[in-house]
Amino acid sequence: MIPKFRSLTALLITVAALVSEPGRGTAAESGRPINFVNDIVPVLTKADCNSGSCHAKAITGQRGFRLSLLGFEPEEDYEHIVKEGRGRRVFPPAPDQSLLLLKSANIVPHGGGKKLGPESEGYQTLVRWISEGMPYGSETDPKIAAIEVQPSRLTMKVNTTQALKVTAHYSDGSSRDVTGMALYEANDKSMAGVTREGVVQTLDIPGNVAVMVRYSGLVSVFSISIPLGAPVGELPAPSNFIDEFVFANLKVIGVPPSAVCDDATFLRRVSLDIAGRLPTLEEVKAFQAVTDPKKRELAIDSLLASPDYADYFANKWTALLKNKREDAADITANFAFHAWMRDNLLANQPYDQMVRQILGATGTIVSNPPVAWYKRVKEPNQQLEDVAQLFLGVRMQCAQCHHHPFERWSQHDYYALSAFFSQVGRKPTAIAGEDLIFHKRGLAEVENKKTGKKVRPAALGQTPPEILPDEDPRLQLADWMAGKDNPFFAKALVNRYWKHFFKRGLVEPEDDIRDTNPATNPELLEALAKHFVESGFDLKAVVRVITRSRTYQLSAMPNEFNAIDSQNFSHFYPKRLQAEVLLDGIDLLTQAKTDFADLPPGTRAIALPDNSYNRAAPFLKVFGRPEGASVCECERVQSSSLAQSLHLMNSAEVKGKLAFASGRADRLSKADVPVAEGIKEIYLSAFGREPSGEEYSIAEDFLAKPRTDAAGKPVDALRSKRLAYEDLLWAILNTKEFLYNH
Repeated sequence: MIPKFRSLTALLITVAALVSEPGRGTAAESGRPINFVNDIVPVLTKADCNSGSCHAKAITGQRGFRLSLLGFEPEEDYEHIVKEGRGRRVFPPAPDQSLLLLKSANIVPHGGGKKLGPESEGYQTLVRWISEGMPYGSETDPKIAAIEVQPSRLTMKVNTTQALKVTAHYSDGSSRDVTGMALYEANDKSMAGVTREGVVQTLDIPGNVAVMVRYSGLVSVFSISIPLGAPVGELPAPSNFIDEFVFANLKVIGVPPSAVCDDATFLRRVSLDIAGRLPTLEEVKAFQAVTDPKKRELAIDSLLASPDYADYFANKWTALLKNKREDAADITANFAFHAWMRDNLLANQPYDQMVRQILGATGTIVSNPPVAWYKRVKEPNQQLEDVAQLFLGVRMQCAQCHHHPFERWSQHDYYALSAFFSQVGRKPTAIAGEDLIFHKRGLAEVENKKTGKKVRPAALGQTPPEILPDEDPRLQLADWMAGKDNPFFAKALVNRYWKHFFKRGLVEPEDDIRDTNPATNPELLEALAKHFVESGFDLKAVVRVITRSRTYQLSAMPNEFNAIDSQNFSHFYPKRLQAEVLLDGIDLLTQAKTDFADLPPGTRAIALPDNSYNRAAPFLKVFGRPEGASVCECERVQSSSLAQSLHLMNSAEVKGKLAFASGRADRLSKADVPVAEGIKEIYLSAFGREPSGEEYSIAEDFLAKPRTDAAGKPVDALRSKRLAYEDLLWAILNTKEFLYNH
């Protein structure tokens, strides 16, 4: 809003006063010309003016004023501020009366409230810029080259503070303190907080945390180690390099690990994590009888060699690869792709070869099942985003429209990666809904939608390779991904598998690996990735080295010091059973079965080929089986809900399994089965352990109680015993010990 003056004389007097005010509107403060990109955009970013919830809101901006997200399009921002609306937002004769400042200071009512006070550094910078005539800057002005945060790494005690200093370095060799204009964010807010001024406050959780520092499109990281300082004592003997790195970190931060778990807990845990099922009664008894000191290693190898391992991990991978049925015509593709993935896992096909076959797939689904991926993921942009997130642990979605706010990837990087998929051709076949996928001859390139320029294929951080017109660019991408020096491919896989076994990744989220989101144990992540590459991308080798470690075999019971640890793996973190695993576990415990359409009788829930069975089996939907709509594992719901509790307690489905004819309750109620044996069998089947004395006593008393029907009449002894066993099984499957892998 331009201020109103009663006369031309009043206007001239105001202008004269402003010009004559000492130091105002000159370059005296810094000795260098002001620059829109270097000086003004950071002010708008610090004040949240160009955030996605304010004037950088997609398409429309806010109340007729639009800025680019985080200032990544400064030329457009300059036009909007200085020239749009006939320049009404800035008023050089009286900078303080500029609408830009009146709104940001909330002097004129502003929907976003007060963003800049007149006393603030940002406000004064804007005043100076407007008074100097709103210069954009020249090509010869120095450009920002890097930012540096000091200190960059520090050990801090719990509940202490540390002020940061951020320095911007420019192309002419100059530097500038930009602490007040930088943005700060901790990657784990339960461990540390940070003020807008850059003062870090550690909380009472020990471990490693990072604070991201962002200024003018560049990022840096302040890494903190927060020791608990408890006496660690004697550590378990390391089983492999995993233990060496984990125990070394625990020693540094002073968090003692829990003891190693007992055999019963280990067998149940590893069976659920590798095979996706509870150990059978026969497996539990056989494992108890083994005296070989390497019995745990033998159990791991046996599970890895089983078809159940292939079923379980095929279920995981096909969901991430969007093996989704949207109509009846998809059934051939869904079944073929799932079977292909399962067979490859069972044969232990190297991971890089599996990925190569998916990326470079040509032909029809019947002749080459990996083609099914292209049936579901059709657009080059979606293909690059899925590949980057799933196989490289890099989220590229933001870079389609603007420079990634927390990473170094630009729009150019986005389209360069997309160009690898630009020559994928499709032809309809005689089968409805099925296309022939082929490589189109020609120059691989795509158009940058923002600039209109043609972009050639280039992997992340790489220069464009030479690709001949008859070469398939996708194979060059696969070659780069499998290269020993690739900084993403192996790390993304081992971090994903680490989360599978430990509930949380070394980097969390597991598919967001970047400099500004460092691993809680960077040395361990590097060692795991190196081991994976040197193994020839052997997936079973990754599983084997993780499950053989003492770290994986630690008890879930915390000691007096490590209960608050949630990222250093000082004890095993219990995790809820997945929907399919839980359904199979209930079937195993009750000795009932769930039938699925178009599949042989006895097919387990973890072997289902696609998402269509979620609709047919309400249990799977209630407990969060994913639909295969996303490459993010977050689509799988692992949290508990009221609906889940009610389903376990009251649903007709669970009641039917408990009362299943010839099921466990029916069989154990027969007169020739001793009660002691029945109780022991249930506990071994559910928990992999025998009941304690107290548990046995309570169960025995419960089974011996006489029962009456709804009319209050006594129930005959055989039926009473069967109902008692049904109730006991119902109580067992509703316990946390059954519902969790611990």
